[in-house]
Amino acid sequence: MKQDVRILLLGEPKVGKTSLIMSLVGEEFPEEVPLRAEEITIPADVTPEKVPTHIVDYSETEQSDEVLKNEIIKANVVCVVYDVTNEDTIDKIKTKWIPLVNGDAEKGNKVPIILVGNKSDLRCGSSMETILPIMNQFSEIETCVECSAKNLKNISELFYYAQKAVLHPTAPLYDPEDKQLKPLCVRALSRIFYISDQDNDRILSDAELNCFQKSCFGNPLAPQALEDVKTVVWKNTSDGVQDNGLTLNGFLFLNTLFIQRGRHETTWTILRKFGYDDNLELTDDFLYPEMQVPVGCTTELNPLGYQFLQRLFDKYDEVRQGLALSPAELRNLFCVCPYMPWGAEVYLAVPTTDDGYISNHGYRCQWTLSAYFDIHRCLEHLGYLGYPILTEQESQTAAVTVTQDKEVDLEKHQTQRSVFLCKVIGPQGTGKTAFLQAFVGRSVENKGNPSSAFSPYAINTVQVSNQEKYLILNEVDVEVEFLKASDASCDVACLMYDASDPHSFDYCASIYKQHYMESNIPCVLVASKVDLPEVKQFHGMTPAEFCYKHQLPPPLPFSSLFLDSTSKTIYSRLAWAAVYPQLNGSDMSNTSYWLRVALGSAVVAVLGFAIYRAVARLK
Repeated sequence: MKQDVRILLLGEPKVGKTSLIMSLVGEEFPEEVPLRAEEITIPADVTPEKVPTHIVDYSETEQSDEVLKNEIIKANVVCVVYDVTNEDTIDKIKTKWIPLVNGDAEKGNKVPIILVGNKSDLRCGSSMETILPIMNQFSEIETCVECSAKNLKNISELFYYAQKAVLHPTAPLYDPEDKQLKPLCVRALSRIFYISDQDNDRILSDAELNCFQKSCFGNPLAPQALEDVKTVVWKNTSDGVQDNGLTLNGFLFLNTLFIQRGRHETTWTILRKFGYDDNLELTDDFLYPEMQVPVGCTTELNPLGYQFLQRLFDKYDEVRQGLALSPAELRNLFCVCPYMPWGAEVYLAVPTTDDGYISNHGYRCQWTLSAYFDIHRCLEHLGYLGYPILTEQESQTAAVTVTQDKEVDLEKHQTQRSVFLCKVIGPQGTGKTAFLQAFVGRSVENKGNPSSAFSPYAINTVQVSNQEKYLILNEVDVEVEFLKASDASCDVACLMYDASDPHSFDYCASIYKQHYMESNIPCVLVASKVDLPEVKQFHGMTPAEFCYKHQLPPPLPFSSLFLDSTSKTIYSRLAWAAVYPQLNGSDMSNTSYWLRVALGSAVVAVLGFAIYRAVARLK
């Protein structure tokens, strides 16, 4: 909504422009009228719309054509004043004043015009019969008001309609020539309908209509008023009412009716409640509410956010009873967004069902990933989905928690965070992608996704001290030995080498020394492809010796062929190290504990490989 309104009064000499302004300000007809009134500013607190209003007079005898052009450019609305007793001043409306104001303007960018018939006290009857053809000819004319500066008739109404033409303009909403809503208005109202349809049955029930009414106007409709609304829609549309509820077409018709009856403010109140500006675009303030995230802090969805997202999931899950969303259901969920926020890569990043659908758990994981890595984009999507309206919160930031600085967590040896980042670092061909896919319960072979899709992330939950924590694995693929500090920053580093490649471990040792040896970031080494024959690494010491020297747990074995308890132990170890970084190599008892865990896992793995090879020989 505009911050102020600038009203310019134009018209032939002696029609009473200056008298109208002075009658409004002085609340009486002036005995002496100057050639032109000085610019008047009416404070916000005394205007109906609570917006400062500037009223500007124009005099042909005192001002030049250049001044007039500048005033027209600055005006938000122009009042063209005519004398109801003088036909010539009425003719000049269409031959002179409207072409002067909007002659070069394109359709949709024209300045709104109010026709003002002054001196109604001098005429019996109305001038509307003469004015209506002019109003039909020029779509930018908002309305016509007959008034009298002498007896103060309709003076305040005149300026109210002028304010209204600016603050609740017709042009963005309605095409008077086609007598229908404009496409952008239909798009905005359709989004509002889908958000308000809380059970996704494509009908606004009485309960949903009253929630909508209360949200936009503060009070629900009385039962009889509700029935009257539906009756009007039913009588004028063939499909506006269904199962005693309002359909999308009925909702659009109702707003068309508001506009046709001059009640633009009703539709604008609805639009602005749902975040729209004068151009029917969602405002930046609505989509991107201010949120400060200090260095060292992260962003997570809180219970309010997850509750809202679960409501959305339940609304659009039409078939699987809370288990998963099909691609079509997911598209329906995001139908209120101008684009599809989730691409094919989401099916690689989160757990899915056996038939490749986004599971309820995977849905929560993807939102968690979004909130962690791109909180502004996450807030944007929550805005499109109607979070502030449906939850009655001031903005989407109510759904998000900014965590405590990580350095403070380290000092206190405790954290309230629930989302942790693990960088999976290793040379190409190590099996990092298989490692990420195994975390979300898939093998690379049966990922069931287009070959062009790729996600460097995988997210799932891990139990740590009987608490569910989200762990994000981020695959870092670097061809050269150098790794940027930003690529190395994380809560825990997983350094992965190929046990069957003699050159593989050397890369991990180099990365550890460059970025992690002197840092507080815990490291876990993983030996991949242990189903293949192990070879000696071309490094100064063996991986086990390297880990012992640097007080790291010994390398944990991984094979994409055996996704069993061995693999789960690795992800659990990573999560524990992320949540309790102070334990990383800080005392030998902890190292010994993880040594026992690793040895136990290795025994299981070795037994598994032995069985695998025996079966292979039998074949």
